[in-house]
Amino acid sequence: MSPREYDESDARIRPSRTTRRRTKDRPSHSDSITAFVTTVDRGRTTCVTDDGLVITAMKARELGPKSVVVGDLVEIVGDVTGTEGSLARIVTVNERTNSLSRTVDDAAHVERTIVANIDQLLIVVASANPEPRRGLIDRFLVSAFHESIKPIIVVTKVDVSPVPDFIKEYAALGVDIITTSSKSEERTKDVEAILAILDEKISVLVGHSGVGKSTLINDLVPEAQRMTGDVNDVTGRGRHTSSSAIALPLINGGWIIDTPGIRAFGLSHLNKDRVIESFPDIYQVIQTCMPNCSHHEASCALNAWIESDSALKSERLIRVTSLRSLLEVKPVSDEQ
Repeated sequence: MSPREYDESDARIRPSRTTRRRTKDRPSHSDSITAFVTTVDRGRTTCVTDDGLVITAMKARELGPKSVVVGDLVEIVGDVTGTEGSLARIVTVNERTNSLSRTVDDAAHVERTIVANIDQLLIVVASANPEPRRGLIDRFLVSAFHESIKPIIVVTKVDVSPVPDFIKEYAALGVDIITTSSKSEERTKDVEAILAILDEKISVLVGHSGVGKSTLINDLVPEAQRMTGDVNDVTGRGRHTSSSAIALPLINGGWIIDTPGIRAFGLSHLNKDRVIESFPDIYQVIQTCMPNCSHHEASCALNAWIESDSALKSERLIRVTSLRSLLEVKPVSDEQ
C-alpha cells in the first residue's frame, strides 16, 4: 500500500482568537459624572456627587498605575444609580490643586499620596501623653507650605500639661494654634470654634496615634463614631485606630478628612526652596543671597535683614529662626 500524499486540504488553520478589530481610540466618556472621593478601601472607592448620591466605583484599567485618593474629583461612568450592589468605573482623575504626600523615609524615592485638593491641614498634637515631637510637626508644616495648604496646629490634652514653648513659636510664621481638651468644661465652645474654621473647607487631620484625632472627629461629626484608643504605657505611643483615610461631611458644609496615625513622614520628593516662597517678605530678601546659600551661613542676607530694623529685630529673628528649623528638618529616625 503506497503512502498517502498530502495536499493543501490537509492544512489546519487555527482561527484567530477574536474577530473584533482592535483600535487605539479611547471612548470619550462624554456621559461621565463628577464625584468627590470620600474613601478608598481594597480596590473599591466611595464617591459622592454634587447631589449627595453615594456611588461605589472601581478604577478603570485605562488609568494604569495612577492612584485614586481621598479628596480627588473623579469622572465616573457605568452604573451610577448608587443602588446596593452596583459598581461604577472611575475613568478620569481630574487635575489636583495640591496633594499631601510622603515617602517612607528620606532615602526613599517612591512617593505615596495620602489626600488631595486640601484647603487646610490640621496638625493634631498632644501637650503630653504622647509627647509632641517637633521633627514631625516641622515636616507637616514643610509639606503644607510647599503645597500652599493653610496649616493649623491643634493642641489637645491641655488639661494634662501646658502647651510646650516651641509650639508657640510657630505663630511667628502665621500658623494658627488652637488648644483644647476632651475633658475641659469649655470643650463644647472649643468644638464650635473649630467647626467655624472648617466651614465650607476641605480639611485634613494628621498626627501621631493617640493624640486625640478620632476623639476630635467624633465631637465634630457625632455620627462618625470613629474608634478611639489609648497610649501604650511602655512605648509612649498611641495605638492605631484608623486604617485608612476617610472624608466626613460637616454640618455647615465642607469636609473633614481623618487619616491613620503617622510616625514617619519622609520629604525626599519635595523641593524645600519652595517653602520660602510662602513668605513673600523673606523670599524677597533671599534674592540677594549668594548662589546655593543654605540660609544658615553668617553671610546670608537674612541676617542683615534682621539687624536692619531695631524695632522689628525681635519679631524678624523669631520668624527666621522658625523658618530655618523647617529648612533643616531632622531625619525621620529622630521623629519616632
